[in-house]
Amino acid sequence: MPIQSRFVLIASMDVDPAHEDLFNEVYDGEHVPHLLKVPGVHSVTRVKGVPFAFAIANGIKDMPAPKPIYTAIYEIDHPDVLKSAEWAKAVEAGRWASEVRPHTRNRHHAVYQRQSTSP
Repeated sequence: MPIQSRFVLIASMDVDPAHEDLFNEVYDGEHVPHLLKVPGVHSVTRVKGVPFAFAIANGIKDMPAPKPIYTAIYEIDHPDVLKSAEWAKAVEAGRWASEVRPHTRNRHHAVYQRQSTSP
């Protein structure tokens, strides 16, 4: 499905392998549902990087899984959503802040503005 919102937040991170099951359970079952209640947040898509190969310059280039390996793509109305009181409350809700966040590392956050105007 194409991105519908004008902006996306990309949140990427690695997680300690011993806590990966908890990370996925809490991210899907608690963290995402809390953030989807924030006004201006429309969808969240989670992905995990994998190794791959692609054709380029008359050859095949092998690529390792990206680092960080986990990424979530949040469709948002505007970057100001991320400064709202509702966002601040949601990112601290549930077990995420106390039981999961301490086991994450290599965290990267970026906001992008969609350039294509087609649906």
